Amino acid sequence: MKYFLDTEFHEDGTTIDLISIGIVREDGREFYAVSSDAQLHRVHPWIRDNVLPHLPKYGHPAWMSRATIADKLRAFVEPQSVGKPEFWAYYADYDWVAICQLFGKMIDLPDHWPKYCLDLKQLSVDLDSPPHPDKPTNEHDALVDARWNRELYTYLMATKRQRAADATGRLGTF
Repeated sequence: MKYFLDTEFHEDGTTIDLISIGIVREDGREFYAVSSDAQLHRVHPWIRDNVLPHLPKYGHPAWMSRATIADKLRAFVEPQSVGKPEFWAYYADYDWVAICQLFGKMIDLPDHWPKYCLDLKQLSVDLDSPPHPDKPTNEHDALVDARWNRELYTYLMATKRQRAADATGRLGTF
């Protein structure tokens, strides 16, 4: 099972503080949470202007502790996974650190989870950076961006398949 994810976070060069997380499974089911432990008073003005307006009002059921997010995330992933789940994100590095920190350290991730996240930006570069689908107008909402990540993956894989088919066709003409 593939999981397309995005997080919104505050980082200051030392800390990556999870604000929100959105995940869309390849079967369309979705997970969204906002960390009630996030130190929103410390965020950069860019985060205040571009991320915080997308969060639901405090008290909405999406607001939960980091420990609860970890428990619900484990429950969202584990029952559906046969073997190791595949996690995909766009510019995935900090997203993956934020997820690992929900469980403590990377070595504390659930046993059958990979210790890495696959990166859609790297896949795009491997395909010579084709034009991507348009970004949503309300980007920086973690769930909206996770949906776009799934759309981007589908687009990039179709591009990869088309290029392979074109190359096979060209080989047959010699």
